[in-house]
Amino acid sequence: MRALDVGIAFELAEDLEPGADAPTDALEEYDDRATIDALAAALAALGHRPRLVGGGRGFLDEMLARPPDLVFNNSEGRGSRSREAQVPAVCEMLGVPCTHSDALAMALSLDKAMTKRILQSEGVPTAPFQVVAGVAEVPRVELPFPLFVKPLAEGSSMGVRVTSRVEDRAALHREIERCCRDYQQPALVETFLPGIEATVAVLGTAGTARALGVMEIAPAERAAADFVYGLESKRDWRRLVRYHAPPAHLSAEQCADAQRVALAAHRLLGCRDISRVDLRFDERGSASFLEINPLPGLNPVTGDIVVMTGLLGKRYADLIGDIVGAAIGRYPALQ
Repeated sequence: MRALDVGIAFELAEDLEPGADAPTDALEEYDDRATIDALAAALAALGHRPRLVGGGRGFLDEMLARPPDLVFNNSEGRGSRSREAQVPAVCEMLGVPCTHSDALAMALSLDKAMTKRILQSEGVPTAPFQVVAGVAEVPRVELPFPLFVKPLAEGSSMGVRVTSRVEDRAALHREIERCCRDYQQPALVETFLPGIEATVAVLGTAGTARALGVMEIAPAERAAADFVYGLESKRDWRRLVRYHAPPAHLSAEQCADAQRVALAAHRLLGCRDISRVDLRFDERGSASFLEINPLPGLNPVTGDIVVMTGLLGKRYADLIGDIVGAAIGRYPALQ
């Protein structure tokens, strides 16, 4: 692999203003400086020449004035449910090679209902769900309790709380009101699955995609049947969460089932290079799709995909090298 000028696209939470009435997790999906520094160090260790190209208008200026050989996309974008598509769309328009998925896959995957509809139509198992635009629509929710409520188009567990799991219509009303008010979008209401939560890392594109591993995400103390891996758990993960890779409580058959579902989702949605697919097992012990993140967090300490691959013996720089290598494989001019 030859040395490349690699521009890292990103936004820092510290540079953004959430707004006076924004919820406490309004900037949860944006990175800290430690993540960007770790990415730059990993790229340099791989022999590349990293430089920071940022996001927004600054990113546009860099692309026009001094485009890199390759953009390493770590940008969440700003302003809409299509925000994660902004960097890949600019790169596609300007003919600049870019890691991770294209604009269509990015925009589609952030809308959880659109994603589930497509996968459901292709036979990928996912929990029954409804989209609810506000509390006036609560009476039309016909799914049996317990249910789970979260914003329709957010990432990084934004809007997901311990209270997101609801047992009755009063709690359902409360959580729909909170999600619609705080995140200014509809809520996704879905059947809560009582089994183990897991996540799968997928590397590659189309037919070359393969699962890097399966990680079980378990509560440190509470029963798995009502465990919510949300904002509270992620912010206090050392005390509240236990990560197992390989999984401690899943059979080989269940791990294979999880990988099958994850690979199907990655391929059907047209994801490229890397994705993380979140799953939960139902009452029969079968894997069911929750959501997919084609722009998984790469914080060197807390990123789920980093934790997983680290437990499986992969160094951080090697994970970044895998992503870059998968992208380079799609661009003959970079090989």
